[in-house]
Amino acid sequence: MSTLRTNALEGMDAKNSITIVAGAGNITTTNVQEGLAKAWMHLNQTGTIALRDSFNISGVVDNGTAICTPSFTNNYASIGFTCCGAGGASATRPIIRNAENTTSSQITECREEGTPAQYDEEYLRLTTFGDLA
Repeated sequence: MSTLRTNALEGMDAKNSITIVAGAGNITTTNVQEGLAKAWMHLNQTGTIALRDSFNISGVVDNGTAICTPSFTNNYASIGFTCCGAGGASATRPIIRNAENTTSSQITECREEGTPAQYDEEYLRLTTFGDLA
């Protein structure tokens, strides 16, 4: 097995795209700047809020029932980033609503599907995509 060590990768055709060969001749080109998750977290909102694991999240503020604000270690270039989330401890199907973005944080809210009920999610997972500053 070989080890490649480098401080930078740059595409031949476009500086922010690289081609990945994934066995059996499968070739995929991915845009490194826009095509990869830039931050994610696995959070317990119940009781004392606690990050189970995360990437590019410097901390999370508990804003009350169902609402939290994760802050990014490395900021986004604009508020135009997107997020997706999921929960899973309760029998209800949560709706994770991205209530407000700034380049350095976002406000996230958990609601029960089909009702206005808000609740703290034991297994909140959130991933964001976009261009970092």
